Amino acid sequence: VAAGGAPVAQAATPGELLAGYVKQAGAPASPERGQRLFTTQFDGDFNWSCATCHNADPSRAGTHAVSGKPVKPLAPAFNCERFTNLTHVEFHFKLNCKDVIGRECTAAEKADVMSWLLSVKR
Repeated sequence: VAAGGAPVAQAATPGELLAGYVKQAGAPASPERGQRLFTTQFDGDFNWSCATCHNADPSRAGTHAVSGKPVKPLAPAFNCERFTNLTHVEFHFKLNCKDVIGRECTAAEKADVMSWLLSVKR
């Protein structure tokens, strides 16, 4: 973790990214809150939830709501490429939180969602 509590630039594991977000948030992550945030349909331009594209079951593939392109499973236990590069993770959190929630996600929200996704096992 870098100075100021930010996750390291190129974290090697999803657990390291989660630890960075927890430190930034200053509070423990909650998988229950993460699942609730992930599946909540927000009022906005599209009335989407994260699950709209990613699938409510993060062990399964989803489909992008606009392009129709397949979206690989989001849970790291089912897609080992997920949450291994901070730059990529931050880009997608920023983009998707703005599209779904209408604002950027907080560090606590990122930690909650990641803790839920890491709890999904084979």
